[in-house]
Amino acid sequence: MRKKHELIFAAGLILAILISNTVGIIRDGRRLDRLRGSVLRLHILAESDSDRDQQLKLYVRDALLESGILGEADSLAEAESIAAERLPDIERIAETVLRANGCELPVEAELADTEFDVCTYGDITMPAGTYRALRVKIGSAQGHNWWCVMYPSLCVPAACEVTDDKQEELEKFGDEELDILYEPEKYEIRFAIWDKITEIRKKLVVQSDENSERA
Repeated sequence: MRKKHELIFAAGLILAILISNTVGIIRDGRRLDRLRGSVLRLHILAESDSDRDQQLKLYVRDALLESGILGEADSLAEAESIAAERLPDIERIAETVLRANGCELPVEAELADTEFDVCTYGDITMPAGTYRALRVKIGSAQGHNWWCVMYPSLCVPAACEVTDDKQEELEKFGDEELDILYEPEKYEIRFAIWDKITEIRKKLVVQSDENSERA
């Protein structure tokens, strides 16, 4: 009888741990989704990995950050709207910088859902995943890229470098998001599980829609 009670207790403990972990994964996964859905990333792709093309990429970076082109945005939706409307201006700013440095390469700017690996900038780390991004492609855009967060305006040009704006981070993100940005290692496993669950769920929805169309 005692052994049976011990087995029941052990099974209950395991179940409690599983439930607790599941709740934690869902909670943190939703925090991750909120973070991904609240930023517009700036993604600049150089023509190539040559020293000159990489330097030109940084000149374009500085010009776009200094332009304050999204400075009046109060939400991601508004930032996207402004960026979409001003894509020609963004291309013109980038091309002006390139021409001033003897480069005749074309520039293409677009808004796109973009897949990013884990990226660290200054003291913050953006988890991997799909984000809305303002992509600025120089020439064939085959070189290494540079990224930052365009909205909220976390990147501040300072001399020859760019620093992260601590005040903006505190104003635009809550404690939960800041914890993710500053201590991402705590969430790696849960985020990986959440993304896999989300991927499977999307596939099931697509499959269900396809089956409905055939019916």
